[in-house]
Amino acid sequence: MNAKEIDKKIKSYSKYYRKILVNEGLEDIDRRMSSYKTRLKEMYRSDGFKTHNIYPSTNVSFVYAVIAMCLELKNAGYTDDRIIPAVEKSMEKRWNAFVKILQFIDLFPFSFSVVRKWNQSDHADRVKDRSITYDYFNLGREKVEYYISKCMYVEMFSFYGIRPLCKIFCNTDRIAYSGLTRHVEFIRHSDLSDGDACYDEIIRKSTYS
Repeated sequence: MNAKEIDKKIKSYSKYYRKILVNEGLEDIDRRMSSYKTRLKEMYRSDGFKTHNIYPSTNVSFVYAVIAMCLELKNAGYTDDRIIPAVEKSMEKRWNAFVKILQFIDLFPFSFSVVRKWNQSDHADRVKDRSITYDYFNLGREKVEYYISKCMYVEMFSFYGIRPLCKIFCNTDRIAYSGLTRHVEFIRHSDLSDGDACYDEIIRKSTYS
């Protein structure tokens, strides 16, 4: 990214960090915001970002913005158990709009078919750019099941020594599927933020009712 693109990204993502600071009642917000922006700018200019920013299916600039938030909060003395909900809360509006769309889709019996196509497309994109390694992917008529042994989201968090905090992104699947409850059952057995694999099942509920 050039300097103009970097400044635009930082301006866009900083609003989430400011919301965290306000929600948490932290003092000296201007200083903390300045520290965050400086850190994120340095991260965008780093060799690490150049190495990671090669996956079209992944919004790496946003992932880095969240990593910077986590690192700043760690410096402020926050534990992982406090950081994860704080970051998630700051992005409620970002996710609520998406969940509402899914809740509308969930009204119709074809909602599982939509989810099935969604997973099929996502799998194809991830395999193509090698951002996710699937040891197993089964696209059935009644169930989608997959087993992931490597994910670049987790690798990026690991690069900065905060792998467990990738739970923030792992949880986005749970958030999304919370809008699909009538005809779809989402089962997460494990994820890579704190386990050896991401293992999920997405089942057409009507089959078992």
